[in-house]
Amino acid sequence: MNLRIGFSPCPNDTFIFHAMIHGLVHGPKVHWEPHLEDVEQLNQRALRGEYDVTKLSFHAYARCHQHYQLLTSGAALGFGCGPLLISREPMTLEEINRARIAIPGELTTAHFLFRLAYPQATNRTTMIFSEIENAVLRGEADAGVIIHENRFTYQEKGLALIQDLGQYWETRTGSPIPLGGIAIRRGLDEHLKVMIQEQIANSVRYAWAHPQASADYIQCHAQEMDPRVTRQHIELYVNDYSADLGTLGRQAITKLYAEAVQSGILEEMPVDLFL
Repeated sequence: MNLRIGFSPCPNDTFIFHAMIHGLVHGPKVHWEPHLEDVEQLNQRALRGEYDVTKLSFHAYARCHQHYQLLTSGAALGFGCGPLLISREPMTLEEINRARIAIPGELTTAHFLFRLAYPQATNRTTMIFSEIENAVLRGEADAGVIIHENRFTYQEKGLALIQDLGQYWETRTGSPIPLGGIAIRRGLDEHLKVMIQEQIANSVRYAWAHPQASADYIQCHAQEMDPRVTRQHIELYVNDYSADLGTLGRQAITKLYAEAVQSGILEEMPVDLFL
């Protein structure tokens, strides 16, 4: 059986999926066809139901939950790993509300968190996440919401932190911040879905046990990223929740949707979320 799987070229995803797509861990008799794309591209493809298994933002999942279920493995979720609002210099709340804000995708959890924290800041423009720092530096945006490895580089470029949106979420809810997860097509065989969920969890564990096995694969997709930043990226975004969401992880995701409905960002709660 051939299945299409989408995930990002970011180090946390290539670290997680390397063993699985290279046949290094036991799993169902599936030939994986991997597609590596920016998270917002994955979000948009998920809305169209293009991949059988896909990484996507938890914000995006709320808009395609009729077609997909969330797996309990492969997720990016935790404390101290949220998006950051940055600018060239400190800004007041009034200035933020008037500012041109660059966001890394309409359907990203980063965008959701920004809307939750700054509901009156409506002048938002979408950019590829890797372009936001330079757009702010060039004055094409007054501030930007950065994700992924950019949280390790913005200070070196002379940019200032305005708000840690992950910390904002943690203070508001006491929960880890759910960034992105793995969704699987609802119409697939139930036993197959469970086997894939277990295979992804085993792929995470293999990566932890054999970190050098995936090193070349990670670096070739890391867009010339400094190896030090690559390591920091993996250490921050791959954790126990990546192997298994557990009760706390599930509760955090459900809390995200409850907050979205309460704030008017979503019209209704997604149902039957998890496999």
